[in-house]
Amino acid sequence: MMLLMSVVLVGLYAVCRCMIPWLVQSNSTLALLWYDFVLEMTLDLLTRTTRPQRLLRAVIINAVRGDPDSVIRAIDHFCKHTEWAMNIGDEKGAILDSVVMETSPSTVLELGTYCGYSAVRITRLLPPSTRLITVEMNPDYACVARQVIQHAGLQDKVCVLEGQSADLIPKMAEMFGIQTFDFVFLDHWKDRYLPDIRLLEDCSLLAQGSVVLADNVVCPGTPDYLNYIRSNLNYRSRFYQAHLEYTRVLDGLEKSEYLGCRQGKRQVDRETDR
Repeated sequence: MMLLMSVVLVGLYAVCRCMIPWLVQSNSTLALLWYDFVLEMTLDLLTRTTRPQRLLRAVIINAVRGDPDSVIRAIDHFCKHTEWAMNIGDEKGAILDSVVMETSPSTVLELGTYCGYSAVRITRLLPPSTRLITVEMNPDYACVARQVIQHAGLQDKVCVLEGQSADLIPKMAEMFGIQTFDFVFLDHWKDRYLPDIRLLEDCSLLAQGSVVLADNVVCPGTPDYLNYIRSNLNYRSRFYQAHLEYTRVLDGLEKSEYLGCRQGKRQVDRETDR
């Protein structure tokens, strides 16, 4: 029975491998359903490994140890030509790079490490004395991320914390002696964007000039977060239109500069880059 199921799955995978990616490239719902559920679960069953483990293997085989750019290229190649993964990707990654370089932060927080791709992208651009604190709730993802970061040679500049953002954000000042974050990257569960930005405010971890960059604000989308951030007088926001990683599905990032706690009517103050 198991043999028959395996044969059927292999057959379906072979057919779908060619047809479905073409069909889902421009449809957000189909893309997420196919890549994030059907394809991943099928490959997990067939290979008895997880997607993060397969991505890590690609990094170990193809990336030069101690070279962050080589690690980024290896992951991008894996995700484009072998198996999609939910990294920020090369197109939006270039936007992330530009925002980090513009900000030149001395304190950095990332919420949502996954396999460490964006942590490597960010950290390679930071000043020598700056460390990245990145939070991941899934211990299996965190384990892979540490190995990817180590392969890139950045293990001394990145602290991977395991746990819920709601639990760890209030402890940041005590744990690291940090008063505020210059740059915050949001790329975790989308329903946590709004509670966590409010928590960062409540814990006084944002100062005037702090920059918050949020991924996937269109696909799968964060309407409550966007409504809050765009109508809030304490922020000046800009939307960067792009595509869901490694697809043609429309997506984007929202960059929001914290202007300090102000009194007065909320307003929309938004620019759009295309």
